[in-house]
Amino acid sequence: MKAKNEKKPNILPPLLIFMAVVALVAAGSYFAFRKQTETIQGQVEVTEYRVSSKVPSRVLQLHVHEGDTVHTGDLLVTLEAPEVEAKREQADAAIDAARALEDKAEAGAREEQIRAARELWNKAKIQVDILQKSYTRIENLYQEGVVTGQRRDEVKAQYDAAQADERAARSQYDMALAGAQRQDREAAAAQVRRAQGAAHEVGAYQRETVLRATQDGEVTEIFPSVGELVGTGAPIMNVAVMQDIWVTFNVREDRLQHFAVGKVVEATVPALGDKTYNFAVYYIKDLGSYAVWKATKTMGQYDMKTFEVRCRPVKPIPGMKPGMSVLLKQ
Repeated sequence: MKAKNEKKPNILPPLLIFMAVVALVAAGSYFAFRKQTETIQGQVEVTEYRVSSKVPSRVLQLHVHEGDTVHTGDLLVTLEAPEVEAKREQADAAIDAARALEDKAEAGAREEQIRAARELWNKAKIQVDILQKSYTRIENLYQEGVVTGQRRDEVKAQYDAAQADERAARSQYDMALAGAQRQDREAAAAQVRRAQGAAHEVGAYQRETVLRATQDGEVTEIFPSVGELVGTGAPIMNVAVMQDIWVTFNVREDRLQHFAVGKVVEATVPALGDKTYNFAVYYIKDLGSYAVWKATKTMGQYDMKTFEVRCRPVKPIPGMKPGMSVLLKQ
C-alpha cells in the first residue's frame, strides 16, 4: 500500500527547459549563419576651385561671405597693390618716350638742320667755282711758262679738294632731306611695341587685383581678413561647384561585382531622411598599395584590396551638401 501511494517523478519542467534550450540554439544558429545585410558608407564630395592672385597684394575689400552663392563674373574680392600702380606709370612713360622717338624718325630732320646743310653745300659750290677759275688761270700761265709746275700742282690739289668737299656737303644735304633711314624708323617702331607690351603685362597684373568668380558655385572658405597681405598664388577663398557633386565609396574587391560603370545603385542620405536616391557609377579605381606590400595569406586565401567607386546623382538632390554621409545596403 505504501508503494502505491508514492508519486511518479514530474518530467515536464526538465522537458520544457530542454525544449527552450533547443529553441534558443536554433534561433542563435539562424541569426548567426543567415546572410547579413552589409552597409557601405560613402561621403558626398564636390569640385572646388581656389581663388588667388598672381601679384603680392593686400586685401582691400571682401564682397562675399562664406556660404554665399556666386555666379560666373560676380565680384569676389578687391586687392590693393601699389607696386603695380607704380609699374603702370613707368610703362606709360616708356610708351610716351618711344612714340616721341618714332615721331622724330618719321618726321626726319628739322627744318633748321636742312637749311644748315643746304648752306654748307652752297658754300662748298662757291669754293669749287673760285678754285676752278684759279686753276684755269694757273694752267694758262703754266703753258706760257710764267709759273712753275709745282705751283700748278698745288692749285690743282686745292681744286680737287674743294670738289670733294662739295660732294660731301651735297650728301649731307640729301640725307637731311630724306630723313631717318628705314632701319632707324623700324627700330623706333619696335621700341613702341616693346613699351606697349610692357604696359599690357602691367595691365594683366592690374586685372589680378579684382578677382571674379570663374564658375557658378558656393563660397565654402575665406582665408584672409580685410587688410591682410597675400602672396603670389596664395589662396584667398574656395568656391565649391555644386553642379559637379558626387559620392565616393570605398568598396572591398569581393563586393566589386555589384558595381560597374554605368550601373545605377540605390542609397540613402541620412541627413535628408530615409528616402532612397539613385546614383550612377562613373568611376572605379583601386586605391593602390604600399611599395612594400606583399601577400600575407596562405592556403588559398588572399589579402583583400579596396577600390574607390564614385557615383553621381541621377537627378539633382536638393539639400545635399559636401561631407554628408551616404549609405548603400547590399
